[in-house]
Amino acid sequence: MNTITDNINQRISARIRVERESRGWSLSELAERAGVSRAMIHKIERGESSPTATLLARLSGAFGISMSTLIARAEMQEGKLLRFADQPVWRDPQTHYLRRHISPRSDLPIDLVQIDLPAGSNIPMPASSYALARQLIWLQEGELVFMEGDTRHEMKAGDCLELGPPNDCRFINETNASCRYLVVRLNPGSS
Repeated sequence: MNTITDNINQRISARIRVERESRGWSLSELAERAGVSRAMIHKIERGESSPTATLLARLSGAFGISMSTLIARAEMQEGKLLRFADQPVWRDPQTHYLRRHISPRSDLPIDLVQIDLPAGSNIPMPASSYALARQLIWLQEGELVFMEGDTRHEMKAGDCLELGPPNDCRFINETNASCRYLVVRLNPGSS
């Protein structure tokens, strides 16, 4: 791993601990709420293991915030301009899914996130990661299958999908080429 990725993972690990402690939760309580083992959370908080996208979604859902908000709180300063070079980029150590937080951290309740999803990827996201927000998925390049519960949405470049009520979801790339999409998330009541 390179120094930039190590630094982002360290900040995310520290932010998870801050979020847990600010709620007065023990490791066991967070583990129960997120459906993740206490040992895994302990390893992540100590920086001994890098969290996957699925794990971050479970933890952020337990905190009642989006994964975008969790990473933004870990990485970004307040401000109106977030230059490309300063946009936090995080790579899932398991699937190599690449996530770029585009929007500046401000009082606007909107997150813009760009995702590069490698060929053959299948990323599950629990309903809890969508519970407090409304989202759009706008496919920029390639093809994406988005499973929303039992509903299969086959998307091509330029297609935009509004997500329905919170449901367990999957982001699937069934092709031999990566795809890129934007997630536009309205976070009611968050700042």
